[in-house]
Amino acid sequence: TTRNDMQEVVVTALGIRRTRNSLPYATQQIGGDEVNRTPTTNFVDNLSGKVAGLQITSSNTTGGTNNVILRGMKSLTQTNQALFVVDGVPYDNTNQSQNGFDLGNTVSDLNPDDIESVSVLKGAAASALYGSRAANGVILITTKKSLRKKGTDVIISSGVTVGSPDRSTLPTYQTEYGQGYGSQGADNGFYYEPIFNSNGQPVQIVQTDVDAATGPAYDPGLKVYNWDAFAPGDPNYGKATPWQPAAHHNATDFFVTPVTTTNSVYASSGSDNGTFKAGYTHSEDKGLLPNNTVTKNIFTFGGTHNFNDQVTVGAQLNYSDVAGIGRDGYTNSSQENPMLDFRQWWATNIDLDKQKADYFYQRNNESWNWLGSAYTDPTALKVAYHNNIYWNRYTNTEDDERKRYFGNVYVNYKIAPYLNLLGRISLDDYTQFAEYHTAIGSVHQAQYTRSNSTFNETNYDLLLNFDKKLSTSFNLKALVGTNIRQNSSNNIVATTSGGLVVPGLYSLANSVQTPPAPLEVDWRKEVDGIFAGATLSYKEFITLDATLRRDRSSTLPTKNNTYYYPSVSGNFVFSRLLPDWTWLSYGKLRANYAEVGNDAPAFATINTYQNVNPLNGQTLFAAPVINNNQNLVPEENKTYEFGLEAAFLQNRIGFDLTYYHAREVNQILPVSVSTASGYSQAYVNAGPVQNQGFELTLNGTPVRTRDFRWDITVNWSKNTNKVLSLYAGQTSLLLASYGFNTQLVAEPGKSYGIIRGSDYQYLNGQRLIDNNGYYVKKDNALSDIGSIAPDWFGGITNSFHYKDWTLSTLVDVRQGGKVYSLDMDFGDYSGLYPETAGKNAKGNPVRSPLSAGGGVLLKGVTADGKPNTKYIDASDINAGLFPFSSYNNFADASYVYDASYIKLRELAITYSIPKKALGGLTFIKGIDLALTGRNLWIIHKNLPYADPEQGYASSATTNQTGNGNYMGNAQNGSQGFQGGVYPSVRTFGFTAKLKF
Repeated sequence: TTRNDMQEVVVTALGIRRTRNSLPYATQQIGGDEVNRTPTTNFVDNLSGKVAGLQITSSNTTGGTNNVILRGMKSLTQTNQALFVVDGVPYDNTNQSQNGFDLGNTVSDLNPDDIESVSVLKGAAASALYGSRAANGVILITTKKSLRKKGTDVIISSGVTVGSPDRSTLPTYQTEYGQGYGSQGADNGFYYEPIFNSNGQPVQIVQTDVDAATGPAYDPGLKVYNWDAFAPGDPNYGKATPWQPAAHHNATDFFVTPVTTTNSVYASSGSDNGTFKAGYTHSEDKGLLPNNTVTKNIFTFGGTHNFNDQVTVGAQLNYSDVAGIGRDGYTNSSQENPMLDFRQWWATNIDLDKQKADYFYQRNNESWNWLGSAYTDPTALKVAYHNNIYWNRYTNTEDDERKRYFGNVYVNYKIAPYLNLLGRISLDDYTQFAEYHTAIGSVHQAQYTRSNSTFNETNYDLLLNFDKKLSTSFNLKALVGTNIRQNSSNNIVATTSGGLVVPGLYSLANSVQTPPAPLEVDWRKEVDGIFAGATLSYKEFITLDATLRRDRSSTLPTKNNTYYYPSVSGNFVFSRLLPDWTWLSYGKLRANYAEVGNDAPAFATINTYQNVNPLNGQTLFAAPVINNNQNLVPEENKTYEFGLEAAFLQNRIGFDLTYYHAREVNQILPVSVSTASGYSQAYVNAGPVQNQGFELTLNGTPVRTRDFRWDITVNWSKNTNKVLSLYAGQTSLLLASYGFNTQLVAEPGKSYGIIRGSDYQYLNGQRLIDNNGYYVKKDNALSDIGSIAPDWFGGITNSFHYKDWTLSTLVDVRQGGKVYSLDMDFGDYSGLYPETAGKNAKGNPVRSPLSAGGGVLLKGVTADGKPNTKYIDASDINAGLFPFSSYNNFADASYVYDASYIKLRELAITYSIPKKALGGLTFIKGIDLALTGRNLWIIHKNLPYADPEQGYASSATTNQTGNGNYMGNAQNGSQGFQGGVYPSVRTFGFTAKLKF
C-alpha cells in the first residue's frame, strides 16, 4: 500500500475482484490462515470477534449449531441467517437438528483447509446481486487456486486438539442435603419399609423416586438404604451405607476428554494449459460426552484448462461424508440431554462411577431414580424419571450420516480483452440418514425412529462482464446476467408405535402396534433472476456504482411473484486532493442505498388438504391449521449506509467507520387467529423491523522493526433494533414459550426478543417485601423482564511477529442483552445450588425450621422503605416451606441474567522453520509448527455456572415452523434462553504443516 492508494484486492458479489479504492460499501475480508489459526472442525466458529457487525453464537456441542447474524435480527419468523457463497455459488447452511439432537449446520461440511479467504458483505448494496437470500448479508468464501504457472505444490498437515470443560460454566452443588422431598417431620425425610432386615424392623430408605436435592441433611454416622442398595450387581446391593455425598457426583466425573485429530493433504499444480488441485481431509472429533464422535471425510477436486487464449473451462467438486454417533441432545428429556440432570434434577448422593459400573455390569438400566415399588419388592425395579445416565449414552443411541456433493462446471469465453462471458452450472446435493433408539426398559416407551432427507439446489448462471478504460481518466465495469435457481427437498420420518416386540431389534417392522403413516414433506421451488450492474471510476478517485436485479419466485402468488431490488453507491477518495497532508496516507468517503426483496416460505399461498393417519383402513384428509394467503406480496428490506475510511502515518494506523439504517417491511409471517375461523394461524404481510447502528474497525502497527512487528485490529459494532408495528395493532407476537410461564415475544416499539414473565414490585429500585417476609410480585404474570439484544459486541486481535515466530491472540467481547436460565430456576426448585443451602446471618442452616434459628432473609425493603428483617421458613418443601424458584415464591425475573462476557477466544504460537535449517532437504519448502488454544478463559461473565454465549434451549416451544431465528431445532429453542446447556470447552492443540 502506498500513500493515497489502497490497492488491496477484495472479493465481492459473484466472485468479482475489486480494489478497496473502488468499493462503495462495507466489506471485511479475512485470510484463510487467520480463519484457521486455531483449528476447529467448523470454520464458522473462528469468525467470532473478527468482523464488525457479525455475531456468531455457538452451541458448545460436538459438530453443533452456529447462529450467524449480520447487523441484527431482521425477520420475525423467517431466516435471519447470512447466506454462504463458495466461489460465487450459494452453499446451503440448513440446520439439520431433529428429534432432540443437535446435528449442526451444513456449512460445517466445508473443508477449512481449502479456504483462501472469507469476505463478509454486510449491507444490501454489497449483496443485492445474489438475490433474495442475501437480504441478511453474505459470507463469501473463496477457495484456493494454484497460482503457479508450472510445477506442483503439496501441503501435508496433521494436528490434534485436546479439550477440557471450563469449570466456570458447570454447576457448583450444595453438599449439605441429599435426595428427597422434605427434610423435616416424623420420618425425617426418609421412607421406612420392612425390607433387607431379618428382624422385620423398618429401615431408613432414601426417597429414590424423587429427583431433587431437598431431602435430609447428610450425616455420615447414619446408615441408610441408598439407590445402589436396589441395583442388582452393585457391591452395595441390599446394604445400608453412610448418608453422605458421593465421591464422584460432578458432571466432570461423567465427561470424557474431548480429542480431535485432523489429517489432510493438499496438492495444486499449474502449467500454461491450466491448473489442478486435489485435497483430502479426515477429522475425528470425540466429544465431551461418552460415546460421542463426529467423523468427517472431505475430498476436494478442481481444475481449469485453457483451450486457447480465449476459452477456459473449469470444474470443481467437493464431496463430504459426515457421520455422527451419540450427538449432543437439547430437549427437555435427560434421555437426549444429560445436562438436564446435572443442572436441574440431581443430588450429590449419586455416584457417577457406580452408575457407570452398574450399567456395564450387565448393560441394564440400573438407575439412581427407582420408583417406590422397589422398597417393598426389590425385584420390581422400575425407573421413575431418569434412566441410568450411561444407559442413555450407550443403549438409547443416535447415529446419523450425511453425504454431500457440491461443485460446478463453467466455460469462460474472453470475447475481447475487455469483454468476458461466463456460463456456469452448479450443484449442491446431499442426503442424510438419522436413526434414534429408545430401548425396552427405559423410562419412555421403547421406540425406533428413522429419518431420511434429501436436499438439492441447482443454479444456472450466465454472466457477461465488461471492463474497459474509456479514456486515461475513466474506467467502466459493467455486467449483465441471469440466474435460474431450482431447489427441492424431501424428508420422511417414520417411527414405531406401542413399543418394540423384540428387545434390541430396531426396525419399523418390530413395532408392537401398526406404525403410523410416515411424516412426509416434499417441496420444490424455483427463482428466476436477471440482473445488471455498472461501475464508473474516475482515476480510482471517484466511483459510482449501480445494480438492478429482478426475481420471480414460485412461492409467491402469480400476480405478486416478481420483485425488483436496485442499489446505487458511490465513493470518493478524498486523500488524493490533499497531497500536502503527509500524515494522511489514505481517506475515503462512501454512501449507498439498496432495496432487497424476499419471497414466502413454500406452501404459504394456497390452502390444501393435509393427509392424516388412516382410520379403520380409510385414508383421511383434513383442513390445514394455517390459513394461507393468495394476496401475499414480497418482503422488502430498504437500507442506506455511510462510511469513512482513513489511514495515517504511512498506514501505521487506520480505521473504517460505517453507519447503516435498514428497514424490513411487508414481512411474511403467520399470526394467531380465532379458532372459530377454522384455523389457528394465518399468513399475512406485517411487522416492519428496523435496524440501525455503527461498525468500527481499527487497525494499527504500534511497533515495526527489521525483526519485530506488532499488529492490532479492533472490531466494534452497535446495533439498535426496533419492531415498528405488528399485524392489525397486535400488542405482541409470541416467538417462543419456555418453562415456568416465561415467553419470548416481539413487541412494537421495542427490540426483537423481549423476555416476558413474572416480576416483582419495587420501591426505590429495590424489591418490595410484604409483612410476612415474602416478595411482593406484580399482578401481571407476563411482564417485560429483559431484552435479548446486546448493547454492542466486538473483538481485539493482536499479532506479534519476531523473525520466524508469531504469537496471536483474540479477545472477544459482548456487552448487554439478557438471558433467562431455566437451569437456575429448576436447579433452585430442586435444591441443587449453594444459594438454597448454607447458613443464614444467624449462623444457622437456612433449611432448619424458624424455631431452630433457621430461615431465609430475603433482600429488599418493606412498605416503609426500611430493609427487610423478617425471616421466612425454608425447612420442608413438602409443607410448601421452600421459597426458591419461580415455581414457589420467586419471580421469573430472578433468573434473568446479564449475558455480557469477555473471553480469551484464541491464542496461537507459530514457528516457521527457516529453510536453511533444513539442510540438504531441498525438496521441503517449509515446515510450520503451531501451538494453539481456543476458549481458554472467560475473563468476565455475570451468568452463574454457564456460558452466556450459548443460546441453546431445551424445552421451549414456538408457534412458528422452520424459521432461522433459533438455535437448534426451530421447534425446540431460541436465543435468550438456557435449559440443559453444555459447558464451554477449552481446547489446546498442536499442528504441523509440511510444504513440498
